[in-house]
Amino acid sequence: MALRSGAAAIACIAREKATPFLLSKSPRFHHFPSHSLQRFTSHPNHQTGFKNQIRAIQEATANPLNPKKEYEQKKEQSSPAENWKIKMLYDGDCPLCMREVNMLQERNQQYGTIKFVDISSDEYSPEENQGLDYKTVMGRIHAILSDGTVVTDVEAFRRLYEQVGLGWVYAVTKYEPIATIADAVYGFWAKYRLQVTGRPPLEEVLEARRKKKVEVCGDNNGCKM
Repeated sequence: MALRSGAAAIACIAREKATPFLLSKSPRFHHFPSHSLQRFTSHPNHQTGFKNQIRAIQEATANPLNPKKEYEQKKEQSSPAENWKIKMLYDGDCPLCMREVNMLQERNQQYGTIKFVDISSDEYSPEENQGLDYKTVMGRIHAILSDGTVVTDVEAFRRLYEQVGLGWVYAVTKYEPIATIADAVYGFWAKYRLQVTGRPPLEEVLEARRKKKVEVCGDNNGCKM
């Protein structure tokens, strides 16, 4: 009898050691039966959700976000050309001018009231801008209201800033003698801005554009350049 009891005890110990870890009495696995795991992995909704997550990760990796491109698309969508209240004619080749233009363009994303026209572009057309040719607009800032009225100098800046919620910046220039002083200061800057920004005189700029137009357009009088 004693020999039989001893053999039974040894067999019991052997079974305990042979029991898999996941089926042990550890509290981490005691309440997670194997049939629950099988039901989770085999459920069609769980499989679909898992596949959708994998697909989303793959698409995000293949198409990383391009902030610059997104910003440009947003800017185009937020400033429809047909809804403008004032048109700004600016010199896209002027580095100092472009700082102000960029600021206004960023503000205009919220308002969409300014249409920006680069007079240095080969596509610039005086006929579409109240007959204002390149030479005239290069002399000083010009803006065109939606009713066709042309404004210049500090008044143009004041009208532009008002359209993007910054009218207070130039509000004082509505009154004399500040208006006259402001126009005089701007006139001095406009006269010498090419030299200040390291560019050749206006006559040389005009001659260079004329030669380029001859090379590109030839005898085509309808060429916009």
